[in-house]
Amino acid sequence: MNHHVGLNPGRIPKRWEDISPEWMTSAIAGRHPGATVRSVAIIGREDGTNRRARLGLTYAAGSGPETVFLKANEPAHSLVHRRNGNLFGEAQLFASGVPLAVDHPLVYMSRFDRRRIMEDLTARGADPRDATRPMSVDQVAHGIRGLARLHSQYWGFSRTTHPDLRWVKTWAPTEGWQVGLRKRVPIGLDRGAGALPNQVMRYTGDETVAIWARYVASLRKGPMTLLHGDAHIGNTYVLFDGDVGFLDWQVVRRGEWSQDIGYFVIGALTEDDRRANEAELVEEYRKALDVPGDQIPTAEAAWLRYRTTPAYGLAIWLSTLGTDGWQSRDVSLALAQRYSRAFVELKTMEALDICGA
Repeated sequence: MNHHVGLNPGRIPKRWEDISPEWMTSAIAGRHPGATVRSVAIIGREDGTNRRARLGLTYAAGSGPETVFLKANEPAHSLVHRRNGNLFGEAQLFASGVPLAVDHPLVYMSRFDRRRIMEDLTARGADPRDATRPMSVDQVAHGIRGLARLHSQYWGFSRTTHPDLRWVKTWAPTEGWQVGLRKRVPIGLDRGAGALPNQVMRYTGDETVAIWARYVASLRKGPMTLLHGDAHIGNTYVLFDGDVGFLDWQVVRRGEWSQDIGYFVIGALTEDDRRANEAELVEEYRKALDVPGDQIPTAEAAWLRYRTTPAYGLAIWLSTLGTDGWQSRDVSLALAQRYSRAFVELKTMEALDICGA
């Protein structure tokens, strides 16, 4: 499904209050060419990791969405996004017009100045999730199949095969990522003391980041595909039919499939549900891949790669736990617990060694 459109009605005003009916008319014109917006009203806003606002629209002529969702990178966090190479990822992806075979927000306008106008997902009954509201196993299976469709669509992805996506970065453990992790992971370890496994607490912050870097470096070995890159539960929503969609594509990357799958499954389920069902869910992903049979990982290889994935979520959510203002403390701790316990139970260090990572 292609929900993307790249329009240029002019820079979005810095203040949501300054968005005029005329400007909004031009912004939605690509999808609603006969619509003339009469009024624009702010009906909700949030200033956190990203600045978000929900706007209500009325029309003098034609018809269009009754509400839209605006998103912009919070200036205070832009340096971190830039350092990690994520500042323009979502805006470039949405503006590129490439189809994505997984449910995601319809986009009316996407600009490289880091501002987007999107569908208000609640208008079609979407239920955004976070770590405090885990998914059912069936819902995660829906998400797995969606990610398999996306990965199949771009299997073997390179600058040559998909020139419209030549700007997408290949996963790498850059110094930009590591400098932030090294600063925040030790704080996260301190805050998680008593709630995280002893086997994780024995690592220093630098050692935890080095494990993260080992895993991320291994994502360059292939098979390569287009990854959401940040498919934790807080970037998902559940639809009325049980299907699962993915938002916040800022970390979009080229890399091996396992990063999306492990990050999603481990973070989206309760620990009991994950333990009881993760092997079947990895197999569900393999069966859902629509690629040449000789390119589908074997069951043994897929399971081994899945076992390596907690290395990613562990460092990311210890870092987030060690940061104020990005996510709530209860969400960060819940995810740090899920990835840390999976790290121990799946013997991630052993799996990394076997993979040669």
